[in-house]
Amino acid sequence: MDGVVTDTTSAHSDAWKQMFDEFLRFRAAGNNERFSEFTRDRDYLAYVDGRPRYSGVEAFLKSRGIELSRGTPHDLPGRETVCGLGNKKNAIFNQIIERDGVKTFDSTVSLVREMRRHGIKIGLATSSYNSEEVLGRTGTAHLFETVVDGVQSARRGLKGKPEPDIFAAAAANLGVSNAQAIVVEDAISGVQAGAKGGFALVIGIARGGNAFELQKNGADMVVQDLSETSLEQINRLVQDKRTNVR
Repeated sequence: MDGVVTDTTSAHSDAWKQMFDEFLRFRAAGNNERFSEFTRDRDYLAYVDGRPRYSGVEAFLKSRGIELSRGTPHDLPGRETVCGLGNKKNAIFNQIIERDGVKTFDSTVSLVREMRRHGIKIGLATSSYNSEEVLGRTGTAHLFETVVDGVQSARRGLKGKPEPDIFAAAAANLGVSNAQAIVVEDAISGVQAGAKGGFALVIGIARGGNAFELQKNGADMVVQDLSETSLEQINRLVQDKRTNVR
C-alpha cells in the first residue's frame, strides 16, 4: 500500500524520524552521550521500511545496540518498550495524515483498473495497521478483492516481510498459487519476500532512488513509477521468466 498505491511513505518516514529522534535525544541526555539522529536514507530504508511496526522498532534498536523489553500492543504511546515506541510512531503517523490527507499514485490506480478490466484479481498485502483508514480516505478499497494487513497478520500469526507470508495469504485468498501471482513492492524487505515466496514476478518501484538495492534483493524488474511499464510488458516478463526457469 504505502509507496505503491498511496503516497504515504513520506508520512511514515517523518513519523519514524520524529519518534526515534525524540527517544534517542532523551536517551543520550540521560546517559551523557552524543545524540545520533535517525536518518531517512540509511536507517529508515534499512531497518523499518515495509516491516511490521514492532519488528521495525526492534531492528533499528538492535542496529544501535539498544535493548528494550517488548511490552504489549496495549502499551501507551511513548512508553519505553518496543510496543510503546511503535504505538507512538503510529499516533504521529495518524496525526500527519489527518493534517495533510492521503494521495494515491495515479499510475498505480490506472494499472489496477486495467488489470481488473481484463479479469485479473488484485489483492493488497501490507504491514500497515492503518489500511482501512488509508483506503477509506482515498476511496480505493473497492479496487482490491482481498486485503491482508497488519491487523490480520497479528490475528493469524503471519510473519512480516521479508518473509512472504502476507503475499502468500493474499494470493490464497484470491484462489491462486504464488507462482500465478506477481508482487509489486517499493521496500527492500518486500522484494525479498517476493523472491523468497517463489512468485511469478517481482516488480520493484524505486521512488527513493534505491533501484540497485531492489534489484540486488530480488526484483525481476525495477521502475521508478508504474507508468514506465504496461500490462503487456508484465505478461511478457512473466512468460520469459517461466521459460528461463524451465
